[in-house]
Amino acid sequence: MPSAMIDLRPIVYVVGRILIVLAILMLAPGIIDWRSGLHNGIDFFEAAIVTGAAGVLFSIATSNALGGSLSSRQAYLMTVAIWGFVPMFAALPFYFGEPHLSFTDAYFEAVSGITTTGSTVITGLDHLPEGMNLWRGMLNWLGGLGIAFVAMIFLPVLRVGGMQYFRTEGFDTFGKALPRATDLARQLLLVYFGLTLACILVYHGLGMVPLDAIICGMTTVATGGFAPMDASFGKYPGMMEYAGALFMVLGSLPYVRYVQLVNGQARPLWQDAQVRAYLRWLAYAVGSVTLWRALTSDSGVEEAFRQSLFNLISIMSSTGFTSGHFTGWGGYMLVVGFVIGMIGACAGSSAAGISVFRVQIAGAALLAQIRQIGMPSRVQRVTYEGRAVEEDVIAGLILLITGYVLILGLAAVAMTLLGLDPMSALWGAWTSIGNIGYGLGPLAAEANGTFAAYPTAAKWIMILAMLLGRLGLLAVLVVFMPRFWRD
Repeated sequence: MPSAMIDLRPIVYVVGRILIVLAILMLAPGIIDWRSGLHNGIDFFEAAIVTGAAGVLFSIATSNALGGSLSSRQAYLMTVAIWGFVPMFAALPFYFGEPHLSFTDAYFEAVSGITTTGSTVITGLDHLPEGMNLWRGMLNWLGGLGIAFVAMIFLPVLRVGGMQYFRTEGFDTFGKALPRATDLARQLLLVYFGLTLACILVYHGLGMVPLDAIICGMTTVATGGFAPMDASFGKYPGMMEYAGALFMVLGSLPYVRYVQLVNGQARPLWQDAQVRAYLRWLAYAVGSVTLWRALTSDSGVEEAFRQSLFNLISIMSSTGFTSGHFTGWGGYMLVVGFVIGMIGACAGSSAAGISVFRVQIAGAALLAQIRQIGMPSRVQRVTYEGRAVEEDVIAGLILLITGYVLILGLAAVAMTLLGLDPMSALWGAWTSIGNIGYGLGPLAAEANGTFAAYPTAAKWIMILAMLLGRLGLLAVLVVFMPRFWRD
């Protein structure tokens, strides 16, 4: 039978509408720089005109596609198109205006922002025009909001990497939490706005200048990590680090639990096995690294605890803020950071990584197999929160974890073949696929923790890894399978 053509019009229409919104949002940083007398404001307006014109043309050309529901194949394509194509237009201000990046660097910065990775190729952030720093923060915030929508609404339907488990009674985004996706989206917006506003007010109340508070508030809740200062949170040591740690944790919890909390259901949040495991594993990591630093350095206990708390939460929540000279803390901290960065935070949030829930189920499946060896006649069922986990869920998440590790290795090897030293290649692959944002390794250290010194080909490998890690690998790779395009 001939292959059925996928109707791309709904996808193009949605992308067009997003570009129109993106163009409107470009006006805010443009006005800030224009009022400051900077030509950067004009550059923002030019980028907004190009983006808006493309959005209007896309929307008009495909307006006859409205009215139908999306198929699963269209939903996959839409997810990939939004996070792959929209950053091309989001990159225009970096290309047109200061810092006048190359196309590769501009696209890298935009993808890093929208995927909430937080890696940057820009040095001298303290001297960057205020509007440009605001635009970076806005990209993080928009990416975090969009990822939350995808995680709660699209991925459970698409059966990606075990996410179909979220449609079951215990973690229902369609049934008992709220009856309609539109209600879910409305309350998600309320939660996201509320957390962001609270974070901004706390930062400003603790002494951050208003623009820094706004940008850091947006990027903290989005677990994005773009900061308007080269020193990141090292510019605001002390209580600000505790506040940042708190809001990074809040931004990396499942948003469906907040939606339930808004609707008067507090118990699911406290009883969520994923949330409890996430907080417990964070406590183990912070406690062990604090003890390590207290025994092996001359740092005070409070300073060691504060900086360990902030940086390890930043890594596990895939935020990417930094504080203190953590790269000099020794190998133990780097090993702990590497492991928790791969695990990531909670599924259903804007954080990235494999996710706690997948690691929990994978661990339970491994334990069941070990018990099966010892008692071959006994049927070993994998359970999560007291319920049996179906075989297709286990297969999906095992496939995702395997793909995650494989792509991490392939990306690192590929960058090594381009001439990078092994440590720079490994940490570049790790920070990209985990959407973590930390600049580790000798090459990043030479560029003040940025990726400006990485060769162009390595940056494109990192861009692909950021997109794969952000969308859960399979949601991207499935589009390139020939069977996907067949009926």
